[in-house]
Amino acid sequence: MAYSCEPDARQVADFLGFSCDDAHPVGAVRSPFALEHWTMPLLEVLIIAGAVFALVHAWRRWRRDGDPVNLGLWFASLIYLAVIEPPLYFPEWFGLQDYVGFIFSHNVFTVQFMFDRLPLYIVAFYPVISQLTYELVRALGIFARRGAAIGAIATAFASQVFYEIFDQLGPQLRWWAWNPDNMINTPMFASVPMNSMWVFASVSFGVMVWLVVKLLGGPRRTGTPMGGGSLAWRTILAGVLTPVLMVILAAPTRVGVDADGVGTFQLVILWTFLGILWIVGLCLLADATRRTWRGSTPPVASPAFVRVYPVLYVGVHAVFWIAALPAFLGATDGVTTGGTPIGSGWYALACFAAATWFVVAAVLATRTHSGVRGTATGTPTGTDTSTGTNSPTDTGEPRTREADVTP
Repeated sequence: MAYSCEPDARQVADFLGFSCDDAHPVGAVRSPFALEHWTMPLLEVLIIAGAVFALVHAWRRWRRDGDPVNLGLWFASLIYLAVIEPPLYFPEWFGLQDYVGFIFSHNVFTVQFMFDRLPLYIVAFYPVISQLTYELVRALGIFARRGAAIGAIATAFASQVFYEIFDQLGPQLRWWAWNPDNMINTPMFASVPMNSMWVFASVSFGVMVWLVVKLLGGPRRTGTPMGGGSLAWRTILAGVLTPVLMVILAAPTRVGVDADGVGTFQLVILWTFLGILWIVGLCLLADATRRTWRGSTPPVASPAFVRVYPVLYVGVHAVFWIAALPAFLGATDGVTTGGTPIGSGWYALACFAAATWFVVAAVLATRTHSGVRGTATGTPTGTDTSTGTNSPTDTGEPRTREADVTP
């Protein structure tokens, strides 16, 4: 099927160890024991189970706590995926072959869709990252104290560090492969395109969170829980607008590109944006941690997801990295003896450190209030106890209840 297995796609598929010819247009199921690398089925379990956990958590936040943001964010992530992924997989279908070209290909996992281009775990990955990072930032009280825009920036930073411990490892373990002949993939940071690091790992999730929080706003936006119809159309709008704003905000990173798709000025811009994000993100994280230690972080509702899943995500990826370390250290000119490109070890280590900081700070924030009962504090989550002022109404929370602060 030439229209779904063009020469570049076939070359990348051959490198990954499968054939894209005669792939089923809807879906396919394979044995998890016959995949290219032993980490692949474990990755699927980690991400798919995390998406289910996040959905249950989001439903409870809406029905029990009256806050629709988590549920809206979960489904907005899927809508965003449905809008952005098909043009990336099949640019010729959308007349983009001269502008986008073939960018990358996932390897085949246990469950695949769309001519073997879309693994089920990638479908789950979008709501996992959006929920994980949003909940960590919310648990640290950044949305309550600083509002939707600053909270979204903190979420974009959290997405960067959690995404990149995955992104810097995937090419080495053949989870996917980038098309080295596509100029959109340049400049690259080790084996990862910097445009992907900036646009997809940070800008997209920051924009999505900001849109969902502004459009849904939590229970204090109207004083009553949001109904299903209102939640649905606002969620769809957020999911559709996310790629639009993402493209607009990513436009400066295409400045200074020469005819070969490479430009020193573009590289400077990308590093500058990433550097600013790290500086601002670390400052927000440090401030939230300081407030946690002082006990001034407001109680958060339904903290179980925050206490459990981020730890699992970081821990399992640490195991993957440890397993990949011998081949990583033995690589020559950025390529392992197995012929796969390696990611940046030092950047992955920095991301691990920041992700661990996020996890520890959020766990401490929830445990700080684990002994609170009913009206013992009497403090709505939307109130900053350090200043005595009300937080922005975008992310207000109901008063703390015993069920909110216990496992």
